[in-house]
Amino acid sequence: MNHLTPQQIEELKNILIEWKNKIIEDTKQNTGEALSFEGADEMERAEAETERILTLRTLDRERKLLKKIEDTLLKIEYGVYGICESCGAEIPYERLKARPVASLCINCKVKQEEDEE
Repeated sequence: MNHLTPQQIEELKNILIEWKNKIIEDTKQNTGEALSFEGADEMERAEAETERILTLRTLDRERKLLKKIEDTLLKIEYGVYGICESCGAEIPYERLKARPVASLCINCKVKQEEDEE
């Protein structure tokens, strides 16, 4: 049984959809920018290459976030959104509002971060 109200779920779903659409739009803009080295000196080429690397890193992070958003939207569809994947506890609305793609309750997230250190 889900502890979130239908209104809360709808609100969080809308946030996720808006976030997804923004990432897709940003990705289209970033991938549409052409790099031209014509007439560029070595320093300008190095700056352009650095910019390209940063753009690729950003696109990779956005791709991973987009996957998380899509997975979260599926959880909403299947009625399992807001349940910790580790311990099965309910994730509070306040946490989901702050981080709609959260898949762990705060206790399990803290434990995960401690284990990573």
